[in-house]
Amino acid sequence: MANLEKQGAAVPAFGMKDKLGYMFGDFGNDFTFILSSSFMLKFYTDVMGVSAEIVGIVMMAARLVDAVTDVTMGQIVDRSKPTKDGKFKPWLKRMCGPVAIASFLIYQSAFADMAYGFKVAWMAVTYILWGSIFYTSINIPYGSMASAVTADPKERAELSTWRTIGATLAGLAIGVGTPLVAYVSVDGKPVLSGSRMTMIAGVFSICAIVCYLLCFQLVRERIPVEANSQKLDIGRLVSSLFTNRALLGIIAAAILLLVGMLGMQGMAGFVFPNYYGSAAAQSASSMASSAAMLLVCAPLASGLAAKFGKKELSIVSCASGAAVFILCLFVRPSNPYVYVVFFTAAYIGLGFFNTVIWAMITDVIDDAEVRNGIREDGTIYAVYSFARKLGQAASSGMTGMLLGLVGYTKETAYDPEVTLGIFNLSCIIPAAGLIAVALALAFIYPLNKARVESNVAELARRRK
Repeated sequence: MANLEKQGAAVPAFGMKDKLGYMFGDFGNDFTFILSSSFMLKFYTDVMGVSAEIVGIVMMAARLVDAVTDVTMGQIVDRSKPTKDGKFKPWLKRMCGPVAIASFLIYQSAFADMAYGFKVAWMAVTYILWGSIFYTSINIPYGSMASAVTADPKERAELSTWRTIGATLAGLAIGVGTPLVAYVSVDGKPVLSGSRMTMIAGVFSICAIVCYLLCFQLVRERIPVEANSQKLDIGRLVSSLFTNRALLGIIAAAILLLVGMLGMQGMAGFVFPNYYGSAAAQSASSMASSAAMLLVCAPLASGLAAKFGKKELSIVSCASGAAVFILCLFVRPSNPYVYVVFFTAAYIGLGFFNTVIWAMITDVIDDAEVRNGIREDGTIYAVYSFARKLGQAASSGMTGMLLGLVGYTKETAYDPEVTLGIFNLSCIIPAAGLIAVALALAFIYPLNKARVESNVAELARRRK
């Protein structure tokens, strides 16, 4: 409130409009992000005829571009001056169109009969435009905005929860709806339709624009964040980032979380239609996991985090999710809906961490300000965003390469030995990723419950 009094402005109190608006922001993000992580590999292997290894390599190579664009965008955001709408919100309106159009261009099945080199080039150019340039330019301001909406840790945790609800709803729309619409039956087997995927990508792009604009209208920035006018010192910036143990810890955990989570989502596009022969079960898995997030993780995460600490909750939840997949590997259920039960139980495990992780980023930003006396929301979030993209690329690249190792091609998609390898990967990838997340949080990330509360109290004292 002291910040508002200094501005002499009567700003409405933090409330449901902010939470709903912030939810719509990640809803918009994930209409393109989840579509990419769940179906791009499948689209380019099965529709465009590009090898899984090549798709994975392109996704990983794009992260070299992100190393420049993410940090650059973070600096642009930190150094931009606040407008009447705030410091971060204007970017939502500026970039919602470009990111949606670039996502749509990725899934152009009309080019399926073009030369192989053209298809690889088209994939690389459109994927970099979407992920490295336009998605970066909207996601970094959106994520950085949370610390300007409220300074209260409990309200930030609520924003994190509602952001996860937005992602879950997008996952529900994409994960449940897409398999039911995108697959057609050929000789009794589910086959991905290229023309339907193009149509779906167009619809989701329009939905993304609508959600971004709703976020812009509903969210209010309350905490003044002035432009960083200090001369850019690359050496100091690099030193500050690489000596920030909290940031390094959350980066490691984020990369490994995405390896596990996107590994689950990516392999679902193969284990259900190819191993189990059921696109309907894939849709059911998305429905069940989304329901678990909305009915279990979202209502309980904030309270459990407040009681035990976000770090502490996340370690236990990720370890439990890994245990479920290890059990599934040994049980090897023959019924696809029994596999859905395992999938959903594991998703609850990773879901608690995925619900509170956005509040953990604001904890990292606060910790850096306590230590350095400089607030760099955009830069820290940009580095974290880059780490998430590394996790996305590592998951897609690793999944593509491992599918290649088990012999998966368009021609061998239903070979029994290949599909058995697909099942094993669908359990091993997320289990390994979630075990690694728990270890990274336990041994690298230092912001336990006591330290977070101490940092909040110190910043409140400084701002009086």
